[in-house]
Amino acid sequence: MLVHEKIRLARQAKGWTQEDVADKLEMSINGYGDIERGDSDIKLSKLERIAGLFNISLAELIGLNEKTIFNQAGTKNKNIQNYCAFGSCTPEYLQLKSEFEKEHLLNGEKNNEIALLKEVIDLLKQKVSS
Repeated sequence: MLVHEKIRLARQAKGWTQEDVADKLEMSINGYGDIERGDSDIKLSKLERIAGLFNISLAELIGLNEKTIFNQAGTKNKNIQNYCAFGSCTPEYLQLKSEFEKEHLLNGEKNNEIALLKEVIDLLKQKVSS
């Protein structure tokens, strides 16, 4: 993933608009938009400010370490967790988390029902054999 894509996702993970980030970085909205689109070269000092704004290391932002911010080679849930690694989750994440928890509960209920039905089957087998 390219640096400008990570910056955009980091902003979205915080729930901030481009205008919010531009204000925090004391730059124009168009200038910040150019960064997110990859239309401008970013000075190292600006990258450091952006990384600091999102509470991540510069190495994570530019992908110099083995464990980058967004691990694309993972499960769906792992990617969602990485998406929220910036400290605040988006409404989309919270909705997905809620749906996952519902599915988990439904699977638990299904497993309990299967176990109960197996017990009934065993009881019926015992009655038939006696």
